[in-house]
Amino acid sequence: MQDGRTTGTARAYELLEPLVQAATVRVHAAPGGYAPSGTGPTWGSGFFIAPGWVLTCAHVVGEGGAAVRLVGRELGITFSSGGGATGTVTGRVECVLPERLEERRPARRALWDLPDLALVRVLAPISHACVRLTDRARPRLDEVAYFGCTEDLGAPEITGRTTRLRGTAANGAALRLGDDDEIEPGMSGGPVVDLARGEVVGVVKARRHSGGGGLAVSVIQLRTLPLAATGQIGLYRRVIQAHDLYHYDQHLSDLGSRRTWTDVHDELPAEDDPYEGRRRLTPAERTTLCGLLAELPPPRSSEAVRALVEAARGEEPDPVLPAPLSWRDGLGMLLDPPGAAGEAAAMLRYATDVSVADHREPPSPGADEELWDWVRATAERLWRPLRRELAERHERGLVERERRRRARAGRPPAAQGRPAGEPRPGPSVLLEAWAHGWENVYDWRVSVLAGPAHPGRLTPVDSGERVTAAGLPEALRAPLAEAFRRCDTHDAAAVLEVAVAPELFGLPVDTWTVTGRAPLGVQRPVVLRHPAGSGEPPPGSEAAHRRADRWARVQAGPPLDERADCARGRPRIPDPAWLDALPDNTVPVHCRAADQEPTLGSLQAVHDAGYGVAVGRRPPADPAAPCAPFHRGLREELTEAGHGDRLPERLQALRARAHGADPDAYWADGMTLVWEDPARALPEDEPLHGDL
Repeated sequence: MQDGRTTGTARAYELLEPLVQAATVRVHAAPGGYAPSGTGPTWGSGFFIAPGWVLTCAHVVGEGGAAVRLVGRELGITFSSGGGATGTVTGRVECVLPERLEERRPARRALWDLPDLALVRVLAPISHACVRLTDRARPRLDEVAYFGCTEDLGAPEITGRTTRLRGTAANGAALRLGDDDEIEPGMSGGPVVDLARGEVVGVVKARRHSGGGGLAVSVIQLRTLPLAATGQIGLYRRVIQAHDLYHYDQHLSDLGSRRTWTDVHDELPAEDDPYEGRRRLTPAERTTLCGLLAELPPPRSSEAVRALVEAARGEEPDPVLPAPLSWRDGLGMLLDPPGAAGEAAAMLRYATDVSVADHREPPSPGADEELWDWVRATAERLWRPLRRELAERHERGLVERERRRRARAGRPPAAQGRPAGEPRPGPSVLLEAWAHGWENVYDWRVSVLAGPAHPGRLTPVDSGERVTAAGLPEALRAPLAEAFRRCDTHDAAAVLEVAVAPELFGLPVDTWTVTGRAPLGVQRPVVLRHPAGSGEPPPGSEAAHRRADRWARVQAGPPLDERADCARGRPRIPDPAWLDALPDNTVPVHCRAADQEPTLGSLQAVHDAGYGVAVGRRPPADPAAPCAPFHRGLREELTEAGHGDRLPERLQALRARAHGADPDAYWADGMTLVWEDPARALPEDEPLHGDL
């Protein structure tokens, strides 16, 4: 231990060191042929976060240079098998963060892009220990210990040193480690442990060239693992569920005599903070609660977790944090709540609401009742008004859940998802962009638009200024990925709404790649809309009623196509009176460049006439190509749709077919959909253009 450490810190290190060392591993080349197991140079370190899963740094598994494949690469993992012995097993890299590292590696000796993480699957059943991960999104700047593989005495071994967190970087993705001691090269990928709370908060990433100290990656960045396909649980939720069940099972088991993480948490020196005793759950209660939550189906969406956190905490949670993807993540957002009730009350309110949540699939028999029974029993040691409040909360939740189930049961099978014409439930992702005159640079903002449940509520995710058109896809990759994590549900990918001036309707947002290899327009519905304040009529006016009527008629169908900016292939400017006289279920169609006349004027005229649904396209590469196939294909598509309600999903399906090389869908290449949903009104505010 270092000089100057407190007695409490020394005791915490003494208690936690055996647990962390038992779960920390050495990463090296995969064993093979006739080579002895576990031999070869050390690439770095890692640690077990769940049975069969090792977390390390991407640059550790990238040992060997740019020519080495990352995802799917096999490597060797030497781990503690108990009693001072070690074993070696083969692991396979399941994914790396950020995903683009697979195509774009940093220069030699340069820092790898954050979060610089890799998740490795063990390819054989083995018995091993696992660390305890934090659920606190913003770590406190306290004493920590970091562990990894060193060769101080000539042979590789797992050792630890202590230091202090000195701050954060990259919006909390990176943690700054103090310079109390040196981080050796083999320690990259090892765990960083908060000694006050006994939980892993980071992954060692890099050391300073000038001496001690360095950087670690926050383990909360695991939430940025690739998004799951619709209908699948997703890698993050699977791993975190296994993590929580491991510690729950260890806590309940009476077969072993060695200390568990929960045991050690109970022995750690008491924290000097205002939340003690009855106002906080005990370590055993926290472990049990996480285990009971892990036995339930994962939440439908990140926003479902945030809504329950807000109801339990009494205020909107921090919108800047990475999206909570599991029920456990919600607990980390309930730490240090406002008011005098304390964490225990907030967590029990949250657990009560989860126990009566309308899960996307039936939980294991009795799992939700078991969670409520635990809440009720735990509340017995707390004050009487809270016990009464929780019971009433549980009763209201049961009634509301039954009401929703009856409502769904009363619908015909074809309408189980959403009846035609009803507003789309849940939030959407809003991308706004503003051009800087003739400079060809843009300001942008990514937000979550709450939708019908909270009209006009906009939660910012990130923003930027003066980005070139070519730089927009890269600048928006991480903000859009975070927004999608907040909005996507198990059943469907959230809509991306792109609010820009009509001259930017040709911005190829649907072709950008955010996660995976498929473009955005294939992964989710992408629609265009006019920016806030672009000539919307006052509520209650005749023009507002006309807009509402036309929107409702298109949704009810059948939608009728009408060429707006051309007549049999010849460009034309539509007459406002002619537009105004078209049937309300008309969908105006544009086949020319949005930033040029006559289409630019036509788009504005269509908007002024109150049409909330319109179709356009980015012109093909060959300017002489006729537009007849586009109009013919669109007419057939609208006829098959029957009503306008599902046009965003149908266009997504067309993009997927074209992306999959279906010649019958090539006519839809570059097609865009203007979709001015009145249930998703945009708040009127102006973008920021920097300091004056």
